Amino acid sequence: MEIAVIGNSEFILGFRLAGIHKTYAAENDEKLVEHITSVLRDPDVGILVMNSGDMEKVPRKLRATLDNSVKPTVITIGGGEEGGLSLREKIKRSVGVDLWK
Repeated sequence: MEIAVIGNSEFILGFRLAGIHKTYAAENDEKLVEHITSVLRDPDVGILVMNSGDMEKVPRKLRATLDNSVKPTVITIGGGEEGGLSLREKIKRSVGVDLWK
């Protein structure tokens, strides 16, 4: 399983330097939706990392799909987890076990 990262060029730079190969620069809302749709179809991606601010730009229907997605598990970072699941709960949902216990 691979990790995919979608966001602006500054957001994905650190992930590229860490060795993540599937990074997608989305400098506008249209590219953001295009890359998300592509990653959702990729069977090799197990985790999708996005900026919390970008999640607000995603259309409501696609956002609901991301919120309920188990594979890939969607993790938003940067900003609060307002209304979303915490990282702990997302891992618990995808793995089936609470790893913090």
